[in-house]
Amino acid sequence: MSLPPFQSLVDAHWRDVGRLAHALAGPDHGDDVAQQAWTQALAAYPRVTSTRNLRGWLLTITHRCAMDVHRSRRRTVAHEDPGSLPAAPVVAAPVEPDDGLWARVAALPERQREAVVLKYVGDLDHRAVAAALGTTPAMSRRLVSDALAALRVDVEEMR
Repeated sequence: MSLPPFQSLVDAHWRDVGRLAHALAGPDHGDDVAQQAWTQALAAYPRVTSTRNLRGWLLTITHRCAMDVHRSRRRTVAHEDPGSLPAAPVVAAPVEPDDGLWARVAALPERQREAVVLKYVGDLDHRAVAAALGTTPAMSRRLVSDALAALRVDVEEMR
């Protein structure tokens, strides 16, 4: 088996990795997560044994890097005095209104939120979502289904 040059992988999937990194880690850490994902992918690339789903492999690495950032932020923030933290930045309104959709997605339980982001922002199938989350495809489908049901209820209550 012959792997394509790493640069062709970057050219084909850099937008997907960046989008997923920003969706999972937020605007403050998205670029760092994407950079870390590409660095880890480059280091692991010579050991890849199958070229069947390189996009899914990259997005799984991106997901894991984003989770590492979340874990490290949790450890860091726990030791800081809340009074010494800077005020939250003012976020500009989105160009197109989304009726609070992303706020509702952010309010979902962590596993459901991750599954929805991987499925719809990362455009992964349930097998790849399951691999990224360390679960089964059936559980991936269930997490996405439960999240969508909760979002539908929220949207119906807003009307």
